[in-house]
This record gives sequence, structure tokens and C-alpha cells, in this order.
Amino acid sequence: MNFEEFKNCGLRRSLNILSGKWKPLILHNLFEEDKVRFVELWRNMPRVSKKVLAEQLKQLEEDLIIERIEVYNFPPEVYYKLTEKGQKLGPILSELHLWGNGLG
Repeated sequence: MNFEEFKNCGLRRSLNILSGKWKPLILHNLFEEDKVRFVELWRNMPRVSKKVLAEQLKQLEEDLIIERIEVYNFPPEVYYKLTEKGQKLGPILSELHLWGNGLG
């Protein structure tokens, strides 16, 4: 495979979507619950700033992996949940987890 072929490769696109220090942990939290509030995600993640978390969530939303749901209560609430496309990552991430555990 040459560089031109690699630019349009599905593996490259997939890794670009999943790359980011916090994206795997975000996805793990969303696989555990149907929908999760922003503040709950933030509390479940060590040492991540709210700004960085919001950026990572926005990228996942732009890639159609997660959906942002706004509930106009007082105070307003923001939830995140996996899209159908995002749910398809479950078996893939589970296999990566098993593979990674086998390395050590």
C-alpha cells in the first residue's frame, strides 16, 4: 500500500476517529450506561479538564459516534449517548481490550 492508498484507507480513518487520550475512556463510560451527563463523565475521568473533555466529545459527535442531548430544565442538562454507528464499536473495542491484556 502506498501513501495515496493509505490516505483513503478505512483503518486510517478509524484510528483518526478513535485517537485522543480520553476517547477510549469516554466510549467505555458510554458503553456502561445508556446515556451519561457531562458532569458524570467528567467525574469518572481522572485529571481531564472540562475544556479537553468537551473538545473530545465534540470530535466524537462530529464523527457521528455519539449524540449530544440537551434537556431544557432548570438547570439545563446535557447528556451524551452512543449513536448506532458508535454502538458498533463495542465488539471492536472489547477485542482490543482482550488483545492488549494478552501483551503483558
